[in-house]
Amino acid sequence: MVILCLSFSPDIRSVSSSLVKMSTISHAVAGSAGGIGANWGSQSSHRLPPDIVVRMLRENGIQKVKLFDADYDTLRALGRSGIQVMVGIPNDMLATFASSSKAAEQWVSQNVSHHISNNNVLIRYVAVGNEPFLATYNGSFLRTTFPALRNIHEALTKAGLREQVKVTCPQNADVYSTASGLPSGGDFRADIHDFMIPIVKLLSDNGAPITVNIYPFISLYTDANFPVEYAFFDGDATPLNDGGTTYTNMFDANHDTLVWALQKNGFGNMPITIGEVGWPTDGDRNANVRYAQRFNQGFMTRLSGGGGTPMRPGAIDAYLFSLIDEDDKSIQPGNFERHWGIFNYNGQPKYPLNLGTTSLGTLVPAKNVSYLEKKWCIMKPNARLDDPHVASSVSYACALGDCTCLGYQTSCGSLDSLGNISYAFNNYYQKNNQFEEACKFNGLGTVTRADPSVGNCKFNIMIEPYYGGVARILGSIHKTLGLVVVLMTIFFLECGVI
Repeated sequence: MVILCLSFSPDIRSVSSSLVKMSTISHAVAGSAGGIGANWGSQSSHRLPPDIVVRMLRENGIQKVKLFDADYDTLRALGRSGIQVMVGIPNDMLATFASSSKAAEQWVSQNVSHHISNNNVLIRYVAVGNEPFLATYNGSFLRTTFPALRNIHEALTKAGLREQVKVTCPQNADVYSTASGLPSGGDFRADIHDFMIPIVKLLSDNGAPITVNIYPFISLYTDANFPVEYAFFDGDATPLNDGGTTYTNMFDANHDTLVWALQKNGFGNMPITIGEVGWPTDGDRNANVRYAQRFNQGFMTRLSGGGGTPMRPGAIDAYLFSLIDEDDKSIQPGNFERHWGIFNYNGQPKYPLNLGTTSLGTLVPAKNVSYLEKKWCIMKPNARLDDPHVASSVSYACALGDCTCLGYQTSCGSLDSLGNISYAFNNYYQKNNQFEEACKFNGLGTVTRADPSVGNCKFNIMIEPYYGGVARILGSIHKTLGLVVVLMTIFFLECGVI
């Protein structure tokens, strides 16, 4: 994810280009374009069963899904669903595929051919890498991305899938920039220009799109002076004038900077996929339900209207980021990283959102979700806040749990000290499947049947862990090891080691 800042009219301000790394993370199906897709990540402590997610996708009319790996159970669940799939190859596998065509052929056989032939999965794209040229990677994947892309493409050709399945390479929007501060000044970043052109050419020669991730939210996160209204599609910020072309929002300006970059390098007609676009709901003062609903509904209205951008009128092909919150994502970029979903961890909608794909006009929740017992871990009411074990207990709970809802202007930002401690305790307790030992905390914790939620601050009950398919045996081992870890944690806490 990236912020690409452009120069605004003098009465707004001039914003210089700046880059920021976000961890993570349209799809034109061999001859079609348009339609909404969703990114389905897997960095969650408790995943919803894939069958439940696939049903939720279908009931919401989501036609495409973008994965960050090639998880067997996920792909099997997508079989015969009619949902078009982009499978992913992580960056840490690029070197292997760059150096070995045999490894690429084996991966395609196991993760593409197998699921198409045996499970009737509509795999249409293989995403080779995820933002591999991100500036903050310091060139780690510059020399392996194109060879890996080429070898995967050749493996698909050898498997007889060249026309059915295309390669692409999702890039962060920092692969292009504009020296003039206007979209028309767009070009690929100078230090990676010679690495980008072979990739773009291979994609273009084979009828595949260039995939880019665009996040206006990051503009607000990194620059307190950024004009807020320019981040939204219905804002009233002073428009940006680029030689007679008017830009009223950040998305259009960013997108068309890429259009100009492609045009300048001889790829003016190349299709563009929006691999990730969205807005988080928690973890930062600008990450909230009101802004997320406003941005995503504005984007969906734009998508449904088929208006495109000034340089590319017509259908936009895009994947919302993301489908479901992921509580195990790295928060190195910011606490908001775990809150991009339009659905909560349990498949329940966060806010009304009309995707324009069903007659209901709102999101359809996941069905048949199983939860753990209705009980919570809180700090004992008679425990002292100055107890010497409080600080270490909370630090440990937050390090292994998720305390990203605790902070300035977040959903639980108004809790008192006891509430903050209880929230941390409960999150750790729920993440550890409500094991009794996970609520000890040197005698500071206690289990209650009374919901401690306050206003918009929800103390969640975790869903039952999913151990499906080939992971079932491993899941049982993981559950046992989880108990061992909890017991060791309690031991170390009591010994004062942590």
